[in-house]
Amino acid sequence: MNDLVRQHTALSETDLEWLHLLVSEWQLLSDLSFADLVLWVPTLDGTRYVSVAQMRPNTGPTSYQDDMVGHLVPRGRRPLLDAALDEGRIVREGDPEWREEVPVRVESIPVRREGRVLGVIARNTNLLTVRTPSRLELTYLQSASDLAQMIAAGSFPFPGQQVDMDASPRVGDGLIRLDADGVVTYASPNALSAYHRLGLASDLVGQHLGDTTTELAPSRGPVDEALVKLASGWAPRETEVEGNGGVIQLRAIPLKPKGTRIGSLVLCRDVTELRRRERELITKDATIREIHHRVKNNLQTVAALLRLQSRRMDSPQGREALNEAVRRVGSIAIVHETLSQNLDERVEFDEIADRVIAMVSEISPGKVACRRTGRFGILDAEVATPLSMVLTEILQNALEHAFVQGEGGTVEVSAARSGTGRADGRLLITVLDDGSGLPEGFDPQRAGNLGLQIVRTLVEGELGGTFDMVRAEPRGTKVVLDIPSSPQK
Repeated sequence: MNDLVRQHTALSETDLEWLHLLVSEWQLLSDLSFADLVLWVPTLDGTRYVSVAQMRPNTGPTSYQDDMVGHLVPRGRRPLLDAALDEGRIVREGDPEWREEVPVRVESIPVRREGRVLGVIARNTNLLTVRTPSRLELTYLQSASDLAQMIAAGSFPFPGQQVDMDASPRVGDGLIRLDADGVVTYASPNALSAYHRLGLASDLVGQHLGDTTTELAPSRGPVDEALVKLASGWAPRETEVEGNGGVIQLRAIPLKPKGTRIGSLVLCRDVTELRRRERELITKDATIREIHHRVKNNLQTVAALLRLQSRRMDSPQGREALNEAVRRVGSIAIVHETLSQNLDERVEFDEIADRVIAMVSEISPGKVACRRTGRFGILDAEVATPLSMVLTEILQNALEHAFVQGEGGTVEVSAARSGTGRADGRLLITVLDDGSGLPEGFDPQRAGNLGLQIVRTLVEGELGGTFDMVRAEPRGTKVVLDIPSSPQK
């Protein structure tokens, strides 16, 4: 619609925003009218109309099999459009049109904003399936007529009330018509079922909806007065009412076809099961986060016990082995701590990598600087947990073996993502140091070092990637990891 309006018309950006607001609401008019709606706007030179939006009803058959958006019609070909635009009134005169052997009643509704007519809504009703007038249909049509008059007067849609039609109740979910005092004059079967879910044992017709709704909902002190006004339809608002184990969503629409409020429409939908599932998901997410939190605490307890044990060791080799185990456990605890703060099983690994680097750097003599470049990005927990251990082992190995005691240097961890999505994404990680380099004849695939064995097992077996360790130029060692950025099934 933006492109069509800007290309063919002289409407301003504020006028365009008004049309967007109208289009966000006009499913309501279409369903109440059992009719298709097409929004026509005069072109810049005033000789044609361009259709910028279209809506089909959920309550009846369509009058248009084809998409009308973008069509241009010369002025004069459709007299009802001309009359509505020029005279600023709703035009219903004329005999039904025949389209592909289908009789269609056409009406034109001017779209007014601040005294100016911006365009015209063509309301097209398929007359092929003639309906037997019922109380429901008569109420629908009367409500549609009231809304059409409000559009023609510029009082609908309501400014500042952008509605999410996917989340708001629709006409078919349940409709209640109120008089000017807030008393129910009609309630559709679905609306009555929704109120029965709240605990209503009688009919709604003849009852004051605000008072009835407040009685069915639990007492909430000062909020009750606001609920009474909303359920009475005094202002365009939405809310949810919970009672008797049920939850219904309400949307009030004041009707002011001639500038004076004559009543209201209240759309309602039973959202009990939807809210129950949402609560279950929230509970599940909270449980998962609590599990990660407890795992993190348990791992930290294990690390503390290993640290205590290492202090009692007389053997330097045994003490160092326990300290390495402490760092391995700590790297896993960092991942679980991050997961305990998230709503899903994915983590921002850059933060984890920085914490792992800081933790392992504690074993350096103080002259070796560790830093990270590039971004790991967001990773699944199934990738993040083993990768944190791999990164710990590689950094630990570099700081312990690459530099002579007292010698300075740098260790750089770089990361880069490739691929367009999670399915084909790859993560390339390089750990480069400027230390003494690898000894002659060193084969990382056969080295018996426990740390390298852990790296090989996790990278190739669990992560489904590749691992290599080579001499760097002019000196030092380069470790290259190439792994999928998502879990391998």
